[in-house]
Amino acid sequence: MKIHSLMIPDPITVSLHTSISEAIELMKVNSIRHLPVVSENNHLEGFLTLADLKQGLIPSMVSDLSLQDLMIKDPITVDPDEEIEYAAQLIYNHKIGGLPVVKDNKLVGIITAADILRTFIDMMGILTTTSRIDVVIGDQPDALKKAWQIIHDNGGDIINVGMTQQADKRVYYFRLSACQTAVIRRALEKDKFEVLAAMD
Repeated sequence: MKIHSLMIPDPITVSLHTSISEAIELMKVNSIRHLPVVSENNHLEGFLTLADLKQGLIPSMVSDLSLQDLMIKDPITVDPDEEIEYAAQLIYNHKIGGLPVVKDNKLVGIITAADILRTFIDMMGILTTTSRIDVVIGDQPDALKKAWQIIHDNGGDIINVGMTQQADKRVYYFRLSACQTAVIRRALEKDKFEVLAAMD
């Protein structure tokens, strides 16, 4: 999935001439936590966070502190045609809340940790009524295919599958349309699969 499909296009921006109090008010009114700073031709000059602005508000009242002093002058950016996984890695590794999206040196959008989390929640079906069954699947040939078939044959409609490595175990999380998982669990265990959890 490309960043351009999830980013907020044409985000709210400020210029270097915007005051700190004006920028804070803009964030509050629009319920946002990030503000790109752009020049007249929409060239990205910097990036502001609400936390940085709040820290600078009082000092700015007694000194010549400006937006330029508080903004991130060389922010990490992404291209709209890069994969969403790349943006997620940057946000996670750098412990930041959002990224300006830039194309041909011009700001075209912004993507935040909240956008990525929302997409993950949608993909996993977490906010819809679903069932889940967690199965340890070894590295035997066709083991995943076999588990998939057992789930299907016992009434499980698979929406999506996630996988993690836990110590020496590979655990697959099967998200299913809402169903009774007891029958599926018994069928998997009968075939020697280890079922860690089953939730209706």
